[in-house]
Amino acid sequence: MAKKNESLGKTVGVVLALCLVCSIIVSGAAIGLKPMQEKNAALDMQKNVLDAAGILKADTNITETYNQRIDTMVVSLEDLSVKDEINPTSFSNRKAAGDSETSSKLDKKNDPAGLGTREDLTQLYFIKDESGDRTGLVLHIRGQGLWGTMYGLLALKDDYDTVKGVTFYEHSETPGLGGEITNPNWVKTWEGKEVYGEDGNVQFEVVKGGAKGAHEIDALSGATLTSNGVEYLVQFWMGENGYGPLLKKLREGELNNG
Repeated sequence: MAKKNESLGKTVGVVLALCLVCSIIVSGAAIGLKPMQEKNAALDMQKNVLDAAGILKADTNITETYNQRIDTMVVSLEDLSVKDEINPTSFSNRKAAGDSETSSKLDKKNDPAGLGTREDLTQLYFIKDESGDRTGLVLHIRGQGLWGTMYGLLALKDDYDTVKGVTFYEHSETPGLGGEITNPNWVKTWEGKEVYGEDGNVQFEVVKGGAKGAHEIDALSGATLTSNGVEYLVQFWMGENGYGPLLKKLREGELNNG
């Protein structure tokens, strides 16, 4: 009986030792790979920004083009001040939205996009032409679809009203239905649409049966909830509780944006 107990003890000891060694290896690999993962994530976001801005081509050198054509800064949505002390390269809108110290809880009546919280700091991407003049702006947008959060980037021309382009780079919508938010043909219909009406309020709509107006795009066939989610997220982010005050300040030339 003693030998059996001794054998069992050795077995348990070996298993625990193996678990400890494996844990150390996995932890070490995770730590070692983290810089590479962060670099790849940053490169992917640069690609998405260039795509939304209409700059991305098949042969584009992403990092080089991004550095030449995009100016980045972090701005407070609370007081509309530029946060020069924050490195925009390492800043994450998603992390800011998930941190109670850098986000604000939204009332349901002011949260059509179903966000729950809004980040108080945001990353802005100013688009430049080849001569260095700013021609527009790319903004982070997100909102609830049918199955989860849709994450995207919306590009505006330098009137901070007319849509230059859009891309949804992460979502969990149904392939062939709501998943068509990534369809290049549908994305292209956004170009040239206007967000605001003459009264300065958000007029953007996703409509069924054929978009005709300057503020309308076509709904996705068979994906009513996703289409509604897209409309709601644009209405929120372009409205008073989102980027509305910031865009107004930019149109008036009051933001210190270089």
